[in-house]
Amino acid sequence: MNKPGTRNLITDVDGIKIGNAEDAEAMTGVTAIVPDQAAVAGVDVRGGGPGTRETEVLNPDCLVERVDAIVLSGGSVYGLEAASGAIMALAKQGRGFDVRGTHVPIIPSAILFDLANAGDKGWGDMPPYRSLGMAAAENVGEDFLLGNIGAGYGAAAGRMKGGLGSASLLSDDGIQVGAVFAVNPVGSVVMPGTRHFWAWALEQNKEFGGLGPPELTSGISLDMPMESRLAENTTIGVVATNVTLTKSEARRVAIMAHDGLARAIRPVHTPFDGDSIFALSTEKKELSGARPMGVARIGAMASDCVARSIARAVYNATSLGGIPGYLS
Repeated sequence: MNKPGTRNLITDVDGIKIGNAEDAEAMTGVTAIVPDQAAVAGVDVRGGGPGTRETEVLNPDCLVERVDAIVLSGGSVYGLEAASGAIMALAKQGRGFDVRGTHVPIIPSAILFDLANAGDKGWGDMPPYRSLGMAAAENVGEDFLLGNIGAGYGAAAGRMKGGLGSASLLSDDGIQVGAVFAVNPVGSVVMPGTRHFWAWALEQNKEFGGLGPPELTSGISLDMPMESRLAENTTIGVVATNVTLTKSEARRVAIMAHDGLARAIRPVHTPFDGDSIFALSTEKKELSGARPMGVARIGAMASDCVARSIARAVYNATSLGGIPGYLS
């Protein structure tokens, strides 16, 4: 039987820590996912407008086997600089390849678009993302808030406040899977005309309100949500497991994890979204039994954690900058 971990956060996976940093004036932020030791990683990008850094190194045929962190950031293209700050923070800790005394951390990253929110973006030639990335990577831990935090600080889900969400699942035989997501999609996370999340059927322990199944008096509208902020979007995140995976297997888990986006957001993977999912293996537990079946099981758990993380992000986000929170 699978059930949420003690924290119901990605940090229920052994070896994973999270750091967040925000700029309240600019209404933006950064989230750093930092394993205790370099972790095997994979990535899958499905959105039509992605913004990423160092994702090519995660291809199974490339040299790099493990990464030192993953960085998620607001700020669109400016937010890609957050990884540079995280690199400096981890290099000072001696993380990364040692090249004749110079440490070279490997930190892939992805960004979402929050430039059009009500925050002050008049930062001149010094956007805050490098310093935010450094602060997030320097101050990691196992407990963190959800909603208006980190990379989800300035996010929106359609016309509703988006945010940062996380969830976990642990199996009876020791498999740990978790997810953390910054939720800023074109699509809606709630069913038309209701307060019910699309992901309602996957909810655990009333983690996003416990409304149960919707009571519909007529069919659900299948029209495109017209409240969407087109070209101001993207949902990005990380799934992690304690099970030892290869780079190819980590990529397969990332591919399967995208099903969680489809269960929680409608529509998803649009031309305006840059939806990207990274998968990490902290290699704390060997995979037992047939490997393909084990990878499929981890991927299925990951996709459920993704859907729950997305709903939890919006459920916990509060009104900000004129964007109403779910509970407002």
